[in-house]
Amino acid sequence: MNKAILVLDCGATNLRAIAVDEAGKIMASHVLPNRTVNDPLYKGGLIWDIEEIWQKFVTCTQQVMHTLKDTEIGVVTVTTFGVDGAAMRNDGTLCYPAISWQCSRTVPVMDAIGKYIDPQRLYDLTGLQSYHFNTINKLVWLKENRPEVIKGMDHYVFMPSIFLQKLSGEFVSDATMAGTSMLTDLKKRDFSQEILTDIGLSTSIFPKLVEPGTIVGKVTPAAALELGIKAGIPVVAAGHDTQFAVYGSGASINEPVLSSGTWEILMVRANGDSVSLPKQEEGVTIELDAEKGLIDLGIQYVASGVLEWVSKLFYPDLQKNADLYDIMIEEARQIEAGCKGVTVIPELFQGGFVNGKGSIAGLQHDTTSAHIYRATLEALSYYTRHGLDMIQKAGNFKAESVIVVGGGAKNSLWNQIRADVLGIPVKVSDRKETTVIGAALFAMPAAGIYSTIEEASQNVASNNYIYEPGADSPAYQQLYQNYQSVFK
Repeated sequence: MNKAILVLDCGATNLRAIAVDEAGKIMASHVLPNRTVNDPLYKGGLIWDIEEIWQKFVTCTQQVMHTLKDTEIGVVTVTTFGVDGAAMRNDGTLCYPAISWQCSRTVPVMDAIGKYIDPQRLYDLTGLQSYHFNTINKLVWLKENRPEVIKGMDHYVFMPSIFLQKLSGEFVSDATMAGTSMLTDLKKRDFSQEILTDIGLSTSIFPKLVEPGTIVGKVTPAAALELGIKAGIPVVAAGHDTQFAVYGSGASINEPVLSSGTWEILMVRANGDSVSLPKQEEGVTIELDAEKGLIDLGIQYVASGVLEWVSKLFYPDLQKNADLYDIMIEEARQIEAGCKGVTVIPELFQGGFVNGKGSIAGLQHDTTSAHIYRATLEALSYYTRHGLDMIQKAGNFKAESVIVVGGGAKNSLWNQIRADVLGIPVKVSDRKETTVIGAALFAMPAAGIYSTIEEASQNVASNNYIYEPGADSPAYQQLYQNYQSVFK
């Protein structure tokens, strides 16, 4: 009987259960929409409904298992977006809902974090830029506004580990999620006693730290009954989706990967011993790689989240059309580079890539929705170029190409604009689910499919479709130079 890896993947827009075979091919999958909901305990707050997400995972897994024939699930793992988590009791119940990264309640906390610890010291220890959604700000918000939650919790658990606990009954923290929290010591690859002491908490609030690929437990009979899988299957830690997307792309050291989804994260894997910590004002974030001993230099900004906003605002009549984005892309393809002077600053959330609010400028009497959509694609490509310049400087390397993965990699027009703006080839991997593949690769040894993660990776083939800089590239070099004032 064939063995498969079951990956539960929770994104901000969609969540899926996906079965992956030993060659990294998708055997079966099922997807349902994800959403934030209003916090019943805080007016205007946004949370993740953990039980709703779990029940959707149950439905998706049941559908996958119904599809699979003569296949045995060898291991289960979970990957999600970063930073978010929840205060939990030992019985697995929540002390307070999981605050979403989309919730703005922590903006004042971020702005005043200096009363606890110097922001520059925070960056020097963690390598992370200051964002309101960083885990440190959620914990300080709970401490200041809901002290009974901090007092009553047994653990603070990151999003993927919440579902690992539902699967196995075991509490853990994985290194990749910890590395997004602004609570770790980058050099030690562990939680920072200094930071937690300064904010009045202890490292003991976190379950034991484990590396990706670690078997944390086995699927309990109760979870097995719900999901429609066998009890006793190993449950393996994965973690932050971006790290696994980068690994799953097959990128080598110093080969940048653009993970393009609701957020775009441009990241390059690097040897931690060979990189000097850049200045905080240079905008580079450093996270813990899925492999111990490596770090990831990166920048991030909202991307497809902006495009979804554009589609809803400027294409309202097509919202129920299954071909919505195909229509938008084809219309924008007819617009010349530079969009006749229409420019977009694609900032929708505070604490983004640019200090300030978003805007659309250069509107004329003949401006259409297609101009605005293409101008947004161009702006996001300028963001990528600016980000690449920053991580190349920080990592002391010169990129020869960029690999693009994620939902945004499906947009052929965007890929060509990226190549034209970057001035180097853009590779789109035929690995359509690199996050899932990356997580599956770390789980395969636990299933007995391969002896090591490296062996697993070597047995997963991939090919790249390459977008070379085209005829519009010279024009985009000048347009990018004109746009750079946005970043100052």
